[in-house]
Amino acid sequence: MKKSSKTDWTKIDAMSDDDIDYSDSPELTEEFFKIAFIRKPTHKKPVSLRLDEDIVEFFKKINKQYQTKINDVLRAYKIAYEKTHH
Repeated sequence: MKKSSKTDWTKIDAMSDDDIDYSDSPELTEEFFKIAFIRKPTHKKPVSLRLDEDIVEFFKKINKQYQTKINDVLRAYKIAYEKTHH
C-alpha cells in the first residue's frame, strides 16, 4: 500500500525557478565541484562494523539513511586518500 503524498504538486508545477528559496542551500562553488562526484549504483556488501555509539547517533540524527551517509563519508575519504597517495 503506497502512502499518499501531502505535496501540492499543482502548486509545485506552477512555480518558476525564481520562486524557489535557496537561502538554506550552500553555494555550489568551483571548489565544491572539484571534490564532488557522481555516485553510481554499486553492489553493497553487507558487513558487521563496530562504531562508537556517538558516531552512529550523529549519522542517524543528520540522515534517515545513515548507513548510506556513512558509506558516502568513507568513499570521500577513499577518494581523498587515493589523490594524495599516487
